[in-house]
Amino acid sequence: MVKRQTTYTPKPDHISRRWLLVDAAEIPLGRLASRLAPILAGKHKPTYAPHMDGGDFVVVVNAEKVVVTSTNSQDKIYYRHSGYPGGLKEESFESLIERRPEAVIERAVRGMLPKTKLGRRMIRKLKVYAGPDHPHQAQSPEVLDLAIRKVSF
Repeated sequence: MVKRQTTYTPKPDHISRRWLLVDAAEIPLGRLASRLAPILAGKHKPTYAPHMDGGDFVVVVNAEKVVVTSTNSQDKIYYRHSGYPGGLKEESFESLIERRPEAVIERAVRGMLPKTKLGRRMIRKLKVYAGPDHPHQAQSPEVLDLAIRKVSF
């Protein structure tokens, strides 16, 4: 008798989503992103299924205070393309963190999620804000301590 393997698929009523609050002040960007991506995907839950979005909502505050180590603040370059010939634009980390600090964390986390429809659905659960205030008090987010050593220069 052959035992058949089956794929576990949680029912929609078994998926519960929490709201988590993370303070990004003086936390290294890569370490923060590598902790947030599995939470958005739901890999920390026993009901995880790779073909379903079962992750939690994450609210990140103080995005303007996120740090990068060494000389990465001058060396790190972000690229984007307009779609036209010669339309490659580049911007340094320092410039982007000054202009749009939320984009730095969003891009780092998006790079660690799947590049599919499922990944695009996961990234929508990430809410990033430059300062300490956020409009999600009604969801009563739980404070999440990532146990990442803060960097002080």
